[in-house]
Amino acid sequence: MRCLGLITWKEQWFSNIRGDILSGIVVALALIPEAIAFSIIAGVDPMVGLYASVCIAIIISVTGGRPGMISAATGAMALLMVPLVKEYGLDYLLAATILTGVIQFLFGVFKIAKVMKFIPRAVMMGFVNALAILIFMAQVPHILGESYMTFIFLAITLLIIYIVPRFIKVIPVPLIAIVFLSAAAIFFQADMKTVGDLGAISQTLPSFFIPNVPFNLETLMIILPFSVALAIVGLLESLLTTQIVDDMTDTVGDKNKEARGQGIANFVTGFFGGMAGCAMIGQSVINVKSGGRGRLSTLIAGLVLMFLILVLGGVVVQIPMPVLVGIMVMVSIGTFDWSSFAYLRKAPLSDSLVMLVTVGIVVYTHDLSKGVIAGVILSAICFAAKISKVKITKTIDHTNCLTNYQVQGQIFFVSVDAFLEKIDFDVKKETIVFDFTQAHIWDDSGVGALDKAILKLKENGNSVKVRGLNDDSEQIVKRLAVSQHEIQKS
Repeated sequence: MRCLGLITWKEQWFSNIRGDILSGIVVALALIPEAIAFSIIAGVDPMVGLYASVCIAIIISVTGGRPGMISAATGAMALLMVPLVKEYGLDYLLAATILTGVIQFLFGVFKIAKVMKFIPRAVMMGFVNALAILIFMAQVPHILGESYMTFIFLAITLLIIYIVPRFIKVIPVPLIAIVFLSAAAIFFQADMKTVGDLGAISQTLPSFFIPNVPFNLETLMIILPFSVALAIVGLLESLLTTQIVDDMTDTVGDKNKEARGQGIANFVTGFFGGMAGCAMIGQSVINVKSGGRGRLSTLIAGLVLMFLILVLGGVVVQIPMPVLVGIMVMVSIGTFDWSSFAYLRKAPLSDSLVMLVTVGIVVYTHDLSKGVIAGVILSAICFAAKISKVKITKTIDHTNCLTNYQVQGQIFFVSVDAFLEKIDFDVKKETIVFDFTQAHIWDDSGVGALDKAILKLKENGNSVKVRGLNDDSEQIVKRLAVSQHEIQKS
C-alpha cells in the first residue's frame, strides 16, 4: 500500500515536469490581470487578490484532490464579498475567508461531492457554455474604444495561438505570444493598455496576521451568512471544474479531497491578507491545453506569480492587455461546447430548455451558482413531470359487483391528483380492488392519496382491497397509512 501511494505521489508531481513548468508559467501570467480585476470588483486593494492567488495556488497544489487544476481569486466569489467589504471593511472579509475555509473543510469531511450526481448533463453543458460566454464578455471592455494598436496586437495574438502550434509544440503557444509581443510593445512603445493600468503591484511578500475583528458572537453573525455563501459557491465552481478537467484529461480527481483542500487553502489565505477563492475554469483550461497535468503545474503557477510580484513587478505591469485578452478569447472559444447546437436539435425539449435557462441565468446574473441551481431545479421539475403520468385501467364485473383498478406508474406528490381523479367515488356497496403490481408508492403524499381513496370509498359501504404492493411500497404504507388496518387485511 505504501509503495502504491509513493508511485501515485511521484506520478502526480513528477511525471510531466517540463509540461507542468511551462504551463504553470503561462497560467501565472494569466492570473495577474484576473486577480487585480476581481480585487477591484470586491472593493479591495489589488494585492488582496494577488496574495490570495499566490497562497491558494501553492496550498491547493498539495492539499487538492485534482492534479493540474488551478485555484485562485475568482469573480463569482468577489461579487459575494462586495456588501461585506462596503459595510464592514477588509478585516471582516479576511475573517469571513477563514470561516469559509472551515465550512468548506467540513463539507469535504461529510463528502459533499455526492451532490455532483444530482447535476444533469444539460446543466453541465449550460454551465460550460455560459462560462465561455462570460470569459469572452469580460474581455470586451479591454477592446472597445481602445487604440488601433490594441486591435493589431489582438489580431496578431490570435494568429500566433492559431498558427504557431502547427510548427512548435515544445513550448506553450500563449507563453510565446506573451514574451514576443510584450517585447515588441516595449521596444516600439506601442500605445495600448497594459497590466499596470488595472492596478499597482506592490513588490512585497504577504505577511501573517490575525484579522482585527472582535472575537464574539456578533462578529460571527455578521460573517456567517457571507461565509456560507462563499463556501457553497466556491465548492460548486470547484467541483464542476474538477468534472470538466476530469473529462479533458480522461482521469478522475478526488472531489471530497478537493473540497477539504479548498477549505485548507482559504483558511490559511485569510491569515495572509488574501480573499477567498476557488477553482478557476478558464485558467484550468489554459493549464491543461498548455500541457499541464500534475500538481507541479499548480505549484509553479503560484511560485511564478509570487516571483513576478516580487522581482519582475516592473516588467509585468508592461505586458500589453490585448495579448492576455487574445489568450482568454481563445480559451473561451475552446471552452464553448460547439456540439451543443446539435444537442439542441436532438435532445428532448425539456433538456434543451434546461441548458438554455442555465446559460441565460448565468450570463444575466454573472453568477455561475445561480444558473446551476436554477438548472438543477428546472431539471428536477421536468423529470417529476415526466414520471408523474399515471395510467389506471378500470375493469368492471357487474355480475360480482366488482371494480378493479389496475394502477401503472409512480405515485408521489406530483402524481396524486392524477391518481385520485381517475377513481369513481360515487359507487356504493361494491368490492373495489386496487392492483399496484405495476406501480410504486414513493412518499407520504402517495400514501395519503391511497388513504383518501380507501376511506372515501368505504364511506359509501364499499369493500376495498389493495394488492400487488412491492416491498418498499408496503413498508411506507404500513408506517404512514391511517387505513393501514384495512390495507393489511387485504
